[in-house]
Amino acid sequence: MPRYVPYRMLYLALAGGLAVNPGAVAQAMAQQPPADLILTGGLIWTGPGSPATGPEAPTALAVRDGRIVAVGSDAEIERYRGPRTQTIRLQGRRVVPGFMDNHTHFIAGGLTLGGVDLRDAATPQEFARRIGEQARRHPDRWILGGTWDHELWGGELPHRRWIDSLTPRTPVFVRRLDGHMGLANSRALELAGITAATPDPPGGAIVRDAGGQPTGILKDAAQDLVERVIPEPSEEELDEALERAQRHALERGVTLITDMGTWAGLETYRRAHRRGRLLLRVYSVVPLSTWRRLADLVQREGRGDTRLFWGGVKGFVDGSLGSSTAWFYDPYTDDPANRGLVVTDTSELWRDIVSADSAGLQVIVHAIGDRANDWLLDTFRSARALNGARDRRFRIEHAQHLTREAIRRIAQDEVIASMQPYHAIDDGRWAEKRIGPERIKTTYAFRDLLDAGARITFGSDWTVAPIDPLLGIYAAVTRRTIDGANPEGWVPEQKITVEEALVAYTANNAYASFLERELGTIEPGKLADLVVLSGDPLEVDPVRIPELKVDLTIVGGEVAYRREG
Repeated sequence: MPRYVPYRMLYLALAGGLAVNPGAVAQAMAQQPPADLILTGGLIWTGPGSPATGPEAPTALAVRDGRIVAVGSDAEIERYRGPRTQTIRLQGRRVVPGFMDNHTHFIAGGLTLGGVDLRDAATPQEFARRIGEQARRHPDRWILGGTWDHELWGGELPHRRWIDSLTPRTPVFVRRLDGHMGLANSRALELAGITAATPDPPGGAIVRDAGGQPTGILKDAAQDLVERVIPEPSEEELDEALERAQRHALERGVTLITDMGTWAGLETYRRAHRRGRLLLRVYSVVPLSTWRRLADLVQREGRGDTRLFWGGVKGFVDGSLGSSTAWFYDPYTDDPANRGLVVTDTSELWRDIVSADSAGLQVIVHAIGDRANDWLLDTFRSARALNGARDRRFRIEHAQHLTREAIRRIAQDEVIASMQPYHAIDDGRWAEKRIGPERIKTTYAFRDLLDAGARITFGSDWTVAPIDPLLGIYAAVTRRTIDGANPEGWVPEQKITVEEALVAYTANNAYASFLERELGTIEPGKLADLVVLSGDPLEVDPVRIPELKVDLTIVGGEVAYRREG
């Protein structure tokens, strides 16, 4: 049988047409030659409800032609061994389905890996020093990337004067880790034509000092003023960025990513796929405003295959909590004149959501504040009423700050809450000063959503947070903020179990990408995407989960990463 089942076929199956039956696939495979790969002597977590330990827990599995043939005891799997079968002896280690990341900016992440890194710059002096060093190395090249966090040095926003003397002829535009604001130096402002007279664009803000001069901080849509003068990366630079990003993700056990990207990113993935250089699986999502172009591509070429697929569009309602641009009903506690920003005109956004849904595309929309989430739920409901019943799987990206009613509606309306748990232990350091003690009770409401019957999926929002599922599991289970100030957990009533977090990183992510018949659990007939861990997250004290290592990452039955030693 073919190595990959076309994604169009999968989509039709889910819509009630053609069926892809893993049991039938497994039966056919059992009549074929011996396994290509056997993993034996470990603990296999097959998916939701799998016994963690004990006599019923499987210890071995067999793979042939990139798919799982059988799962069982060492003795049961031994019959699949042949003279050329590769064997991996697990020595008691835990195997889980390949981790999936529901929300990345993957190509941008690869570019950032090649740029200046400000993620852990803990003082304004260190922030400036790193930028100055980059400028000395590449004085005529734009300095990009950054992922800085002003909360590390007390909350003061950076200012262009911090870096101007270090970058007199080098343009700089470095983003905050959430991507919703960035710092431009004077050279970059000059190239963009931004002066004291430049008005704030719709959906954005130019931060100004007491004299009305731009400080260099640009929020949300105001960032576009600089971005339009930044040279586009070449195909070679994009290909290199993908190579870096893939290595980075595979080392952390990630076998499938959803990229909230661009058309240039999709073409980068397609080039890599043609060359046999796409080492993990990619769901390539493009901007919602380009839904017609994507609908035309789907009509001409289908939706790709299980290595690279498309069919989703991403939009934005509001900004972020860290940039004080998330859209709330009530004002920010630390900024009473501010209720956040709507970053896309709501009439335009409503029209694009309904139209993209009518074209059969998956609609994926960013919403952070409580008002943004309620608006989006209303719009999703409108689209259903107008376009009729189908398996559409609407996704709210982040779903961070919810009303109690929104939690109920997400479950009732079968909307996927696509969340990123590391944000909870990061934002939890300072979220209460932004929105007060009451609103934080339903911030990153993992437990309440699960108890309501909602389906949640997990990821990173890389480069906003580390692309590391083990850290994400730790965050969801312990909710210990990264400053050490909440050893029992920040808003601890929203903690979930390790197994629930594993499901959110595996089976639920497969469902969110219309691939639950192919991925997400370890069972015969499914694609052999697997992770071998150095220890057992289901048995270790959850506070020690970050100490675990990914020993092996397997994609389609082939070892894509092996930890040295």
